[in-house]
Amino acid sequence: MSETQGVGTHHDLPRGSGVEIFEEHYAGKPGAGWEIDRPQRALVELARRGVFRGRVLDIGCGSGDNALMLAERGLETTGVDAAPSGIELAREKAARRGLEARFLVRDVLRLKEWGERFDTVLDVGLFHCFPDEDRPALVEGVSAVTVPGGRYVLMCFSDRQPGTRGPRRVSEQEIRTAFARGWRIEVLRPVELEVAFEPGVARAWLAVMTRR
Repeated sequence: MSETQGVGTHHDLPRGSGVEIFEEHYAGKPGAGWEIDRPQRALVELARRGVFRGRVLDIGCGSGDNALMLAERGLETTGVDAAPSGIELAREKAARRGLEARFLVRDVLRLKEWGERFDTVLDVGLFHCFPDEDRPALVEGVSAVTVPGGRYVLMCFSDRQPGTRGPRRVSEQEIRTAFARGWRIEVLRPVELEVAFEPGVARAWLAVMTRR
């Protein structure tokens, strides 16, 4: 699990990726944390219902808790993230738990250059990180790595979340517009995203889409 080379490694990250912030978090800088050190409850429920299937790709996987939850259920799981320190933490967790999961350093805005294909793509807290001009590249990449009939499961900050703390807010219409071509939205509903800061949850969107 030592692979770090290939399409879009951390040496050529896109403008606006914010990888420095993520590196500070995974390197343990005080006050930089946000991960909850467990899988999201909403995803555990989706997994229980069989929403995740086949080969799974977790984009922006961080230190791997959601990906490892799926690996525990016997799914062939790959996690990718631009932050090398996050990937190292994910590999360490997998090794400690004796789980077979692959974690790679990748630039998610260049996924369409990657030759692999997956049955399910998971995105928790990545979509809302990019500015508007980078969003098409992310959507194109997700489309490229998802097989026809495959699923994309998205959780992102909602515009219903009050205040300004945390990442940018995303509206329901923004999601529908971004995935209007090539995708069928099966589920798009409000959900609680668990976070490490008070009050412990944030308002978010949960979307489940099928690749046409």
